[in-house]
Amino acid sequence: MTDAAQPVALGSSVPKMPQAPTIGRRIRVNATPASPARMRKRHWGILASLVLLVIAPFAAVTYYLYWVSVDQYASGTGFTVRQNEAGAATDVLGGLAAFTGGGGQADADILFEFIASQEIVQRLDAQLDLVAHYSAPYADDPAFALSPDATIEGLVDHWQRIVRISYSQSSGLIELRVLAFDPQMARDIARAIITESQALVNGLNGTARADAMRFAEQDLDAALTRLRTAREALTEFRTRTQIVDPESDLQGRMGVLNNLQQQLAESLVENDLLSENTGNPNDPRLRQSAQRIDVIRERILRERENFTSADVQVGGMDYPTLIAEFEGLVVDREYAQESYRAALAGLDLARTNTTRQSRYLAVYIQPTLPEMAEFPRRDAILGLAGLFLVLGWSILALVYYSIRDRQ
Repeated sequence: MTDAAQPVALGSSVPKMPQAPTIGRRIRVNATPASPARMRKRHWGILASLVLLVIAPFAAVTYYLYWVSVDQYASGTGFTVRQNEAGAATDVLGGLAAFTGGGGQADADILFEFIASQEIVQRLDAQLDLVAHYSAPYADDPAFALSPDATIEGLVDHWQRIVRISYSQSSGLIELRVLAFDPQMARDIARAIITESQALVNGLNGTARADAMRFAEQDLDAALTRLRTAREALTEFRTRTQIVDPESDLQGRMGVLNNLQQQLAESLVENDLLSENTGNPNDPRLRQSAQRIDVIRERILRERENFTSADVQVGGMDYPTLIAEFEGLVVDREYAQESYRAALAGLDLARTNTTRQSRYLAVYIQPTLPEMAEFPRRDAILGLAGLFLVLGWSILALVYYSIRDRQ
């Protein structure tokens, strides 16, 4: 019997079947109204932290920027390192100017590092007394001024703040923005930077010209020594072999061989004519003509052997070795002569470049004299300060509620 067929005992509760939800009817719920929200202790703590961590610091920064900080003036300038174009004479010499002058790109890189270095800071401090100028408002504005007892390292750090360098390696252009508490001082510092940069470029020029002259003279001495050695070797060869010019001697031998070839041809023709005109094969003239032909052929063979045989000695060596040695000495002499000519041309070019400045500092923006204080940028600093204060306070509030929820 299934569960549905079992009888239900009297007095027992019958389970109620779930009813389908009514559609289109309103269900009236009697709910107790919520009590009005009240400020609790944690809410007052969050509000107090907002005042202490955001509003108060923001007000302090605003007061300092607009009522305490001293105005700063910015002077701008721009320059680059240029190199004189090579003239036609340099092109004729085969581009030897590349060895006597460096590229302007490398000079611009050096100049960029020099402007940010401690050396130029020390020079300008000796000329313009940077410490006295930038430490003058320290009592009123310690945030943007230099400490009066700052060391050279502190002055260099402050230099990175007051001198902004913009450098494009692709074009080699350098732009500067110099900040100072006085507009004239800002322009004076910018002018002093240009003067020191020009002195650096001139020093690089002088060093490059001195190196070019020294290298050119060394190359000329080496080429002259090589040429002298090659000529002495050729003279020693001629003294040892008793042959001034093996090529001329070879041409003479070739002339003898050609003459023998011509005589052989004439003797053969005479022998043929004599054989046709006489009917006696025992004619003494035929024997004499044949003997002459054999002698000429034998001489031709001997002359040819002189060119290739190692048994034939000329000046203590066989003729092929003699020719090979002479050709090697001639090649060495010609190479030494070309090297000597190139070294002479390089020395002349180096001497020419010493009389002119190959690289110079081209100022395309003269140092400007500011009329209005643009720094410190109060609105930007204030906006960043407010943003970071709000972000910091929000993070702390989230951390607090996260810890509270876990407890």
